[in-house]
Parts: sequence; C-alpha cells; structure tokens
Amino acid sequence: MGNSEKDRLAAAVVDHWRTFQAALTGPTRKYPTQAFNSFADAARRYIDVTRHDHLIHREVVNAIHGLTEELRLERKRVPGRILYEADRLECLFFLGYDPHFEGDEPPGL
Repeated sequence: MGNSEKDRLAAAVVDHWRTFQAALTGPTRKYPTQAFNSFADAARRYIDVTRHDHLIHREVVNAIHGLTEELRLERKRVPGRILYEADRLECLFFLGYDPHFEGDEPPGL
C-alpha cells in the first residue's frame, strides 16, 4: 500500500477527530457517540494499515495519545463504552494488541 493511501487514512482520522471535538463543544447536552464511533472506525482502519510501519503520522499520534484520560477530563459523564473503546484504541495503536479477547482466548481459560 502506498504512502498516498496511508496519508488519506491519516487525514480521515484527523478529520473525524476534529468533528468529534467540535461536537463535544457544541450546544447539545447529549454525548456525541456517533462522532466518536466515526473517529474510532477511521483510527482502526489506519491502525490496520500501518501495524508494521516504523513511521506513523504525527497528527494521528496526537489524536490517540492520552485519549482515554482526555475524555475522562473533558466531561463529568462519559459513557462507559466510549472510555472502553478509547482505551482499546490506545492499546491497539501504541502497544500492538487488542485487549478485547472475544473468541481469542488462550487455550485453557
């Protein structure tokens, strides 16, 4: 896969991140779950493509680094599934593994 595809995916992650940030500061009191899910889907696609790369886009790193903590501090009430998914994205991106083991449990557990 060429750099242009990775650049396009990185741009999508950053665009969805900005949309989510704008939705957080909007006038509505309802949590922008759909905007976060769009960001998470774009981030997962980027992670899948760049899993074995040594170089990654700085803007994507800035969007995902500290995501869980930032969401906790942003508002008093954040849905649990949003925090769970944020933590999962951080693990996938920085540690290279998915902490969600549905169907992937080691034998004997």
